[in-house]
Amino acid sequence: MKKLYLILLSSWMLVLSCDDGDNGKDATGVFEAIEIIVSAEATGKLLNFEAYEGQQLQKGHVLGQIDTVQLYLKKMQLQANQLALNATKPDVASQIGSTEREIEKLEFEKKRTQKLLEGDVATQKQLDDIIAQIDVLKARLRAQKKSLNSSSDAIDAQYNAIDVQLEQMDDQISRCKIQSPIEGTVLVKYTEAGEFVNTGKPLFKVANMQEMIIKAYVTAEQLKDLQLGQNIKVLAEFGAEEFKEYQGEITWISDKSEFTPKTIQTQDERANLVYALKVRVENDGFLKIGMYGGLKWTTE
Repeated sequence: MKKLYLILLSSWMLVLSCDDGDNGKDATGVFEAIEIIVSAEATGKLLNFEAYEGQQLQKGHVLGQIDTVQLYLKKMQLQANQLALNATKPDVASQIGSTEREIEKLEFEKKRTQKLLEGDVATQKQLDDIIAQIDVLKARLRAQKKSLNSSSDAIDAQYNAIDVQLEQMDDQISRCKIQSPIEGTVLVKYTEAGEFVNTGKPLFKVANMQEMIIKAYVTAEQLKDLQLGQNIKVLAEFGAEEFKEYQGEITWISDKSEFTPKTIQTQDERANLVYALKVRVENDGFLKIGMYGGLKWTTE
């Protein structure tokens, strides 16, 4: 008797959790998730790859590594080139120092000769010769500075160009690290560690399962009762007659009508033109991709 009572109680609770069938829904659709196929961003041997289907990932989770030996060698070569350029950079101060000292000496001789000339001890020619030598050395100093600065600027430009190449190498090396772009679940794994991959080769598919999307189609008559941001009931199907109710939010409504898709049924099957909409639902762990569900926003 007790066993019969439990069976009847369970049946009664099941009926309460069920809807009245498709007649109780205003529209039906299929649950989807935001899926991303993560592809290789570099070419090389896949040294390790620890992803597996069903794995829960955080954004930025590192799953594997593509070989970076050749990239590191190129980076070291660029760094060596920078050191070589620094070694060839002229020391402007030291190379023009001797000329500047000669000019200082002649400037001193010029002043001394001018005083001697005032006392009729030196001649005007001696002063003129010193002034001419000073002019020659100043012209030489200007030419030296211009040449050395030009050479130094050219080396600096080459050094900066290598800096850019080093940043490019760092970027390429970072792309050899396989990471998850979102927080989600691994749906499919396409390759294994040890394989050689090329840029663009799919590695795995990840989806955000915490927020599901149900896409449905409504008629123009139904559309007048719907708007973006509106909260509506979402009924997920768990068997032939069992449903679970969720709260959903309309996040997108198509601005163009289309012919009724063959795989989707609206409540008014006679309608040729319908509008697509998407409803976001927080997943409690029971909703799966491809599961059927219904939408309900009218009251009986």
